[in-house]
Amino acid sequence: MWSIVLDAFLDTLRVFPFLLVIYILIEFLEHRTSFSQKPKILQGNLAPLIGSATGLIPQCGFSVMAAKLYDRGLIRTGTLLAVLLATSDEAFIILLSDGTRAQAIMPLVLVKLIVGIGVGYLVNFLYTAEKLTGECAEEIHAYSCGREHEGKSDVRVYLVNPLLHSLQIGFYLLVVNLVFAFVIDAVGEDKIAESMIGGTYFQPFITAIIGLIPNCASSAVITATYINGGITFGSCAAGLCANAGLGLVILFKNTKKIKRNIVFALTLYLISVAVGIVVNCIWLLF
Repeated sequence: MWSIVLDAFLDTLRVFPFLLVIYILIEFLEHRTSFSQKPKILQGNLAPLIGSATGLIPQCGFSVMAAKLYDRGLIRTGTLLAVLLATSDEAFIILLSDGTRAQAIMPLVLVKLIVGIGVGYLVNFLYTAEKLTGECAEEIHAYSCGREHEGKSDVRVYLVNPLLHSLQIGFYLLVVNLVFAFVIDAVGEDKIAESMIGGTYFQPFITAIIGLIPNCASSAVITATYINGGITFGSCAAGLCANAGLGLVILFKNTKKIKRNIVFALTLYLISVAVGIVVNCIWLLF
């Protein structure tokens, strides 16, 4: 038992330095990123493309920013969907830090980019009558997980916050590693593999629901489960396409448009499930 716990702890400990370094770099990037004073970047013909590329950047800060811009009438519906579908929160960081599944990053980026751009342009094409009438008097930054930087010291912003976030994600990874270690020890890898293959067509329905949970734990759990071999690549993609971070929370704060927000959440879910099933089928073929 203690050997299992020790192995899980050491596996988690190995990725921690990478998590910390990446989160520090992201804090620098997010602090210097703002589209609110130059909204035309996300209003032109390239808006879904730029939105998807922006959403790919780890953390949910950009989905938060896009949701705020959308509520102010500064970007179109398709552009917001492009950002939300491309957002993966902690996924890329965890895959890169772990190393054993780092090769999945590029296929995952490709899937999310194609889906985000495709859906973004399609929705904007269907809603050509949509008008952008809002104005933004304040600057909206892409702060991760909704954390504001103003009024805080550089030490807290660029060291303490990344450290706390790294510890939080490290804890989620440790829990998943422990669960899988004990399950594998009790059941065996062969039975787990059989169960994973048998659930190929049903997993996306479950992972997409988990992905909708507005917390970094959802992307961490989905990614860690994939790394441990508990779900297929397509199922992982489904969960991460639905994983818009706190972007949906920002939309649901506008209680006057609750029906619109429910439609957004349902649309994200259905698209994500479809993506997962399609990718799983392609994965099985090749």
